[in-house]
Amino acid sequence: MSIQIVNLANAFNIEDLRCIAEWRLPRIAYDFLERGVEDDVTLAANRTVFERIHFKPSTLVDVSSRSRQVTLFGRTFTSPFGIAPTGAAGLYCFEADIALARAAEAAGVPFVLSTASFVALERVAREAGGTQWFQLYMSKDREAARGLVARARDAGYEALVVTTDIPVAGNREYNRRNGFEIPFRLNLGNMIDGALHPHWLVNVFLRTLLDSGVPRFQNVDTNVGGRIVAKNLSEFRARRDALDWSDIAWLREFWPRKLLLKGVLTAEDALLAAQYGADGIFVSNHGGRQLDGAVSPVEVLPEIVAAVGDRLAIMVDSGFRRGSDIVKALALGADMVFVGRAALYGAAAGGEAGVRRALEILASEVDRVMALIGCTDIPSLTPEYLVLPEPLRRAV
Repeated sequence: MSIQIVNLANAFNIEDLRCIAEWRLPRIAYDFLERGVEDDVTLAANRTVFERIHFKPSTLVDVSSRSRQVTLFGRTFTSPFGIAPTGAAGLYCFEADIALARAAEAAGVPFVLSTASFVALERVAREAGGTQWFQLYMSKDREAARGLVARARDAGYEALVVTTDIPVAGNREYNRRNGFEIPFRLNLGNMIDGALHPHWLVNVFLRTLLDSGVPRFQNVDTNVGGRIVAKNLSEFRARRDALDWSDIAWLREFWPRKLLLKGVLTAEDALLAAQYGADGIFVSNHGGRQLDGAVSPVEVLPEIVAAVGDRLAIMVDSGFRRGSDIVKALALGADMVFVGRAALYGAAAGGEAGVRRALEILASEVDRVMALIGCTDIPSLTPEYLVLPEPLRRAV
């Protein structure tokens, strides 16, 4: 890596931040961040889909007063993107979940905390501020689910984001090769690799170890009625393959605020989400980390917008690295875009300051693209600004 981009000030795009992250992280942490599943087919497709969509700019438009603001669920955000839930974010900087949330607050965008965070959800809500939503890995054990959801409710999270595309864990073969597991354990190879990355070893791993013990998920030691119902995430995953729409109906009755379903890739499932009381959906393939060969969210976004765009708020994630990617998704009908890896690259590159830099980069790129295509505000973005490949053109 060029020494010139070790400094955050010289990181001009998300790829620069990724390079810094790769340089700083041991293989076990970097692979967990960067890879997908199996042959990474879906991971690659999430990026190449944007290359097939082109802009059709309007010229001589007064864009001097352009605005990136969007309004969602009664709140106005500075930019049309937020930070997606990312499990084990604490591998990338000390107390990364708080750093991510604080950076989102500073940027005026929403942040979604993962169930699989290394910082307890109550602390993040209390110490970070801003607009915070909580992502739920739901257990079929409703007592366990009720306990975790009640904690999110009592902590003040404004929305619940239920991830639906994980009936079983994705086939992440690299995790097995690297000996990756949570609570975090180091074998000889990882100990040597960690020693070769002293910044990570001292400022992330050892600092976490001294502060709160071996890195572990803090939200699944769920105490309900005086007993521990889940000692770790694997136990909390029990019977997740038995979840169905009746569990969403039960959750809708119990959860009093906005309810969003994450992992929707078909118009049929989007219609069911509306039927069962969801307020919105995330069109998502889990960043290419669950089913290799799954369709890219952008490929199915137009048909989902056509089916439920007047009934549900539509978020989209998976594969976004440029402001131009964000603008393309918004023009196809998304209400907001969420980024995961882009924010974590920033966290690994420079902690909270690195996350802020990532969000600044994306905001500046969105602003620049809007000016160059002749668009003055986000609500004005439509497919008319795009030249689409045939399958997407038929769906619009």
